[in-house]
Formats: sequence, structure tokens, C-alpha cells
Amino acid sequence: MSQFNRKRARQRIHRRIRKKVGGTTTRPRLAVHISNRYVYAQVIDDAAGKTLAAASSRETEVKSKSTNVDTAAKVGALIAKRSKAAEISEVVFDRGGHIFHGRIKALADGAREGGLKF
Repeated sequence: MSQFNRKRARQRIHRRIRKKVGGTTTRPRLAVHISNRYVYAQVIDDAAGKTLAAASSRETEVKSKSTNVDTAAKVGALIAKRSKAAEISEVVFDRGGHIFHGRIKALADGAREGGLKF
């Protein structure tokens, strides 16, 4: 009997999502990655293959000892601010195979409050 591997299942879901979700020049992709320690967010133009804006919880403006919902919300607000500086107002949200709950939801809400439209 095979055992359930949570990481492999998330990667499979992420590949399935990426078949449908892609960033364009007019509407780039907001990609989220969450490790055990940090939260990362990037605004990516997949057509050109370039990162337009990025933010993470490793930066001094957001830095915290733990990766929690408050930290994720701060990263969302920071990515929204940097996206506005790069003249980006609409994005496609790529949750990276994670469930839209907890830190992922907090990051999305922080970005929405910062002015990004999903």
C-alpha cells in the first residue's frame, strides 16, 4: 500500500493549476510560495518570462520570527505597493497548489487591500 505524500500531492495540484493560469503583459500572475520559515510573492509576466515585482518575509520591512497570518498579510500589502509602482493593477492569483486558507488567504487579502484586483 502506498503512503500519502503531501508535498507530491501539492506539486501535482500546482501543475494542474498552471495549465490553466498564466500571466500576460496586461494581467501578470501573482505567484505565492510558502516555506516553513518564509512567505514569498512574485508578480510574473509569463509571456516575457520576467519577474515584475517581488516581496518576501525575509525583507527588513516585514521581517518576523515566525511565518504567520500577520506576516503573510504584510507581504501581500508590500507586493501590492510594489506592483502599483510598476503600474500593475490587475493580476491572476496563483496559490501554488495550496488551499486558499490561512496564510494564502491573508496574503491575498493584504494584496487586495493594497489595491490589486484579482
